[in-house]
Amino acid sequence: MSAERAALLRRLAVTTLQANWEHDHTVPSRTLYPHQWSWDSAFIAVGLAHVRPDRAWRELRTLFSAQWADGRVPHIVFNPALPVGTYFPGPVFWDSSRAAGAPAAATSGIVQPPVHAAAAWLVHRRAPSEASVQALRWLYPRLVAQQRYLTRRRDVGGGGLACIVHPWESGVDNSPAWDGPLAGVPAEAAVMRAYRRHDIAHAAAAHRPTDLDYARYVAIVAAYRAVGYRDDRLAEQPFLVECPLVNAALGVAEHALARIAGVVGADPGPHRDRAARITEALVARLFDPATGTFRPRDLRTDRLVPARTVLGLIPLILPDLPARQVGAVLAEACSPRFGLAARMDRPLPTHDRTAPDFEPLRYWRGPSWVNIAWLLWRGLRTHHRPDLAAGLRESMCDLVARGGCHEYFHPDTGAGLGSPAFSWTAALVLDALAEG
Repeated sequence: MSAERAALLRRLAVTTLQANWEHDHTVPSRTLYPHQWSWDSAFIAVGLAHVRPDRAWRELRTLFSAQWADGRVPHIVFNPALPVGTYFPGPVFWDSSRAAGAPAAATSGIVQPPVHAAAAWLVHRRAPSEASVQALRWLYPRLVAQQRYLTRRRDVGGGGLACIVHPWESGVDNSPAWDGPLAGVPAEAAVMRAYRRHDIAHAAAAHRPTDLDYARYVAIVAAYRAVGYRDDRLAEQPFLVECPLVNAALGVAEHALARIAGVVGADPGPHRDRAARITEALVARLFDPATGTFRPRDLRTDRLVPARTVLGLIPLILPDLPARQVGAVLAEACSPRFGLAARMDRPLPTHDRTAPDFEPLRYWRGPSWVNIAWLLWRGLRTHHRPDLAAGLRESMCDLVARGGCHEYFHPDTGAGLGSPAFSWTAALVLDALAEG
């Protein structure tokens, strides 16, 4: 990549992040997502570390200030300055204030992938200072509480992995991986007539989850809300799945916490032990040797989900993933299903592009997302594949150079889709540029 092109990309990314800064956090988008989102803030902090480390720490501190007493970090922290109807489902729908242990701030009642410890470590590594050490001291017990919540309260399957109770908790909302588990959730598309979806006012309906998807999402939230978001009653919930992305992030978080512990004067040993156990459980419960990929496990049926999605590649981020699984994941990633290569003709899709239900326009059912590519890029570097990592990095940067900092991209043409000024796209391209 030329120095001129890199400088242009950097300016675009910095401008996007500056425009989306909202006094103590960054909104993912000024149009589609006007509040603070959990894993968005972690990715955003990674990028901000290169230009405004003070804001990177503020981002994480603001998010964790809304942590629940049980350790969960909510997937949305609502901005009280915005009108109630700005986003659906908003604070009135979630009604979190009535739940035991909820914070004073209005939040959702579910979580997102725990990528925050790894982000905090990267921010410190990018811009080490006394201020960053103090920030880690404040964050460390809160990150530990987040891990404890997921590994203890969410281990419904009893095999050492956290389960998700809603597709939104995976971060990949309408992935084909959830079609089977969602099929048993009773809901009708007509349910959505009672609500106003704001997403399809800013993006084409053909690019977003369907009304039936949303009806099921609403039904799942309603069931969880009805029990006060209590995890001692998870067996009653209609959607219970062990997700490869969430659990790979859980394992990586323990590796990051071991490093953070060394900085703040805590014992790194327990984190290393927990990281090893999570990786072992992930391989035992979610790796499918017949196809050589990781798959979510539907705890309602105790079966692996058949869809071959990009979720199956994400465990490559685990530094202690066994060689057999590393080789299998690389073979899957480099197959025609995903097309990873040292020189990529097309961007990485989120679903098997040879599958009959591959949809190149619809959200997580095919389109390319920079955060997923970035995670896999880091995994490739961890497992000493600089050739493939360089190809993926070039593909990420090329998407933004041609289409801008879009929310996601067409997996064939690279055309920008969703929000045109999306924060984590900007942030993660900044990080990729810095590692060039």
